[in-house]
Amino acid sequence: TIRGAQVAVGKNGRVHVAWNGSSKAQLRGPLNPDSGRPGEPMLYARLNDAGAAFEPQRNLMKNSFGLDGGGSLAADKAGNVYVTWHGIGTQDATGALQGEARRQVWLAKSNDDGKSFARERKAWQDPTGACGCCGMKAFADRQGNVLAMYRSARESVHRDIYLLRSADRGETFSGKVLHKWDINACPMSSMDFAENERQVFTAWETGGQIYWTGLANKTGGASAPVAVPGEGKGRKHPRLAANKNGELLLVWTEGTGWQRGGSLAWQHYDPSGQPTSIRGKLPGVPVWSFAVPVAHPDGRFTILY
Repeated sequence: TIRGAQVAVGKNGRVHVAWNGSSKAQLRGPLNPDSGRPGEPMLYARLNDAGAAFEPQRNLMKNSFGLDGGGSLAADKAGNVYVTWHGIGTQDATGALQGEARRQVWLAKSNDDGKSFARERKAWQDPTGACGCCGMKAFADRQGNVLAMYRSARESVHRDIYLLRSADRGETFSGKVLHKWDINACPMSSMDFAENERQVFTAWETGGQIYWTGLANKTGGASAPVAVPGEGKGRKHPRLAANKNGELLLVWTEGTGWQRGGSLAWQHYDPSGQPTSIRGKLPGVPVWSFAVPVAHPDGRFTILY
């Protein structure tokens, strides 16, 4: 659910894929001093120029170790590709910070449509830590801004949702808290972005409830978090779709957990952000899975699960 592959479509429709390599991957990450063994790699592949097959996978982890929660990627129409993950810097293996507090968001960027990548670097210097088993999400909007969401791990209990934003195509990032949550545990949560012609939207989990908000196009400022209506047990893994009419479809799972499937739930919102009567719930989400909404060019929505 957290460590699976993610896909992005970039320049000229080229498909890019990034995923957490397993402990059996032939390509290895840098030495993990905590275990004394090479770590799991952050892997990347892209569709070849002919569009007929994928190029050989590459490991992008050079300066960091401790890959755990899911990495992510984003691509834009200008040929920039951004692969992100949270891990520990090889130079930060020892120091005052311990455990998840050592973790930070890392970025490997390509300026040539994934042909080559610069070595990864810390996206943001603020030592927020990162929740080890939680996923993160990267996104490139229509204006070329790069966005990323992750869950912090300050002092082990401050598991807040952070939003990072770059207005210079990933060269520098600013960051801010979107939603606070104090819990001395890893909730194994994930996040999502969606965009229409007007705005970018994002969604996440806090305290077993799903929240979403819209972001200002020019500044990245966020509106107050909006909770989905009603009650449900263990709401997790929100996914968003936005259509050309300004409508949103938000889907999530309920009752899923470690080695446990659950139900799919959804809520539709009108262009003013108000929930409509189009909502529902269905059983049948398998173990380690979630649902994904899709917005069609004619404004219709489809849910895949």
